[in-house]
Amino acid sequence: MKQLLLDFTRAPAPTFANYIPGGNAELLHALSSALRGELPERVLYVWGEKAAGKSHLLKAFAGASGGRARYVPAPDFLDAAHAPIFAIDDVEQLTDEEQVSLFNAYNEKSFEFLLVSAGAAPKDVAMRRDLATRLATGLTYRVLPLSDAQKRDALTAHAKQRGFAIPEEVTAYLLTHARRDMGSLIGALDSLDKYSLETGRPITVPLVKAALQRELPMGRPA
Repeated sequence: MKQLLLDFTRAPAPTFANYIPGGNAELLHALSSALRGELPERVLYVWGEKAAGKSHLLKAFAGASGGRARYVPAPDFLDAAHAPIFAIDDVEQLTDEEQVSLFNAYNEKSFEFLLVSAGAAPKDVAMRRDLATRLATGLTYRVLPLSDAQKRDALTAHAKQRGFAIPEEVTAYLLTHARRDMGSLIGALDSLDKYSLETGRPITVPLVKAALQRELPMGRPA
């Protein structure tokens, strides 16, 4: 089971191709436009609840930029090397010093484009008002989480792409007991497919239950 542990807990690398847009098609189009240099705004601000897919989008954006954009979690902001485009995750977690640094960088136009994520809209985010106001001057999108029905459809479609059918009770069990973000759900499904092939056992609730009980903490993440 050690190999399963290594695979089962690791979500695939975030890309636009493996992002399930749900109600976020307009946001995805804006990000693609920014990568092509077709967005007139200098800032794109995305916000939403935890596990809505914000980090996935920022990492996918940086990965698709051909090295021009740098993905930076907020705690690493001051240590990040200069880049023409930054994708700063959890921007409200910047320290006071880092917020001042970002505010100055904005005013000095030391970057071409800035993509940031936060847990709240600019008017409600817990940070300096002058910086929040600057970040609100561009485009702002709320990242809408997928419904459980959309997640089930996405898992079913992904399984079909891989050449197997996933029973409805298996997707229901994963949504109840595994991590609920799509990256982790897709990673879990891929590892279950591999484990099923290795053991010759079909993907059923007992198989999923055994894997989850041995490899992952039960219940939803805090």
